[in-house]
Amino acid sequence: MSTLNLDDEQLISLALVLTLLILSRIKDLLDSSGIVAATFTGLTVSILGHWTWLLALFIFLVTGSLATKWRIEEKRALSLEEANEGLRGWRNVLANGGAVSLVAIYNYISPGEGWIYLAAIGSISVALSDTLASEIGSLDLRTRSITTLQSVAAGTNGGMSPTGTIAAFIGALIIAVIGVIFSPDESTISKVNLLFLITIIGWLGCQVDSLLGAILENRGYLGKHGVNFLATSSGALMAILIYTQLL
Repeated sequence: MSTLNLDDEQLISLALVLTLLILSRIKDLLDSSGIVAATFTGLTVSILGHWTWLLALFIFLVTGSLATKWRIEEKRALSLEEANEGLRGWRNVLANGGAVSLVAIYNYISPGEGWIYLAAIGSISVALSDTLASEIGSLDLRTRSITTLQSVAAGTNGGMSPTGTIAAFIGALIIAVIGVIFSPDESTISKVNLLFLITIIGWLGCQVDSLLGAILENRGYLGKHGVNFLATSSGALMAILIYTQLL
């Protein structure tokens, strides 16, 4: 990724935030509260972190929204569709973008840490992996509980299916490819390793989400958005541990 001067990067950041907001309104990706939250999240991630992180979030939002609308009538018939016609609100924005926002804030306070980029993109990889697993795997009747491996109804919190597992991998891989394309020039992680690590972190984070759903959400200790935030945060934590302990 070529180096841009500060003014250029700020202009790109603002352009991406504006594009995100316009597209969200035109394509009904976010409701009013989601647009407000996306504005603050987008500015935080792109200015305190880097505009490439926001681009990865943008890819997550668009791809995740397409998956949400996929076979929506079938999901609606089984009461598996997202609330509010798939429009994402502020809770959803913070649940999926909160972890990368925290990484961006840390980057502003203490720049130059080698694990920063991996942690930022890793958390977004978890978000898309989990979203595709939920939205595409929800119609697979071969669903089993991740904790007991017993058959459960499609769409059950903590459920895993062959279709959802493959979709989770594809979601993680999509963000990994974006992460490799826009990886910083000064990165000490090779592109091959970066592709592998972001994909694995995303997929594992999706399994963390399923575990938390089965153990905490089903028992009423956490809501869906709390589980999503912890899962995406686990992606950032995995990235830090891998970078500091293995690389």
